Formats: sequence, structure tokens, C-alpha cells
Amino acid sequence: MSAPALPFTTGTIKPELAEVLLRLKERQRVRITQTVRVGSRTWTAVVTGTFRRLDSLITGISTDRLAKDDIIVPTLHFLKDNQELSSVALDENSRIEILEP
Repeated sequence: MSAPALPFTTGTIKPELAEVLLRLKERQRVRITQTVRVGSRTWTAVVTGTFRRLDSLITGISTDRLAKDDIIVPTLHFLKDNQELSSVALDENSRIEILEP
């Protein structure tokens, strides 16, 4: 089980997040913290689970950020404590903590 390579993205991954992502190993416990915004409401969402893999997600949305439609984001796949398979798209506000066993 080797550390994952950073996924291909259309944006940049912040150095502090990249450093943690490069240290991740399959079946390692992680805590993922993200800021969620819907309209003017903002809150923090935290989830813990077991790391499965790191990947890229092509969203295919159209935004003003890039001239083309494809936005490719890093995606972390994990197993929640309730055994649900899940994944999150990482952004500039995402924080990943590796939890010691």
C-alpha cells in the first residue's frame, strides 16, 4: 500500500493539503473538514472514516472560472464509520487530518 499520487486537476491543490494527501495510505483513518455554503448560509461539515483512494472527478459544469466546461477536481473516497461508501470533492477550504490508530 503506497501513498497515492496527486490526482490531475484543472486547479491547484494547496501545498498543505497536497502534503497530507501524499501521506495517505489505504485503510488509514481520516477526518475531513469542509466549509459548506448554500446561498448566504455557511457551516462546517466534519466526517471521519477510512481512506480508500484519491481520484479526479470531471464535473462537466460551466462556470466563469475557466473558458472551457470541464472542471476537474480532486476527490477523496472513503468508508464512513457506519460502513457507507462515500466521497468528497476537495476544494481550497478542505482540511484532511490523518488520525492515529
